[in-house]
Amino acid sequence: MASETIRENVMKALDEIRPFLQTDGGDITLIDIVDDKHVKVRLEGACTACSVNQMTLSAGVETTIKKYAPEIETVVNVG
Repeated sequence: MASETIRENVMKALDEIRPFLQTDGGDITLIDIVDDKHVKVRLEGACTACSVNQMTLSAGVETTIKKYAPEIETVVNVG
């Protein structure tokens, strides 16, 4: 179970990036935070079939999450 502070910070990051994903018909859901270091998310909607979803995940989602929660090491899409 992730610490409450880390969970809150990850949610703030997702709230920041969500409008950009929704503009393109997609969305993102937090699935889990493992050992306060590894975040599992699910890209949804148009993001599931998008050819650049891995770039979005690393350049957009992971960067934003690490801005809010620098202790996070990895962000993976569990689709």
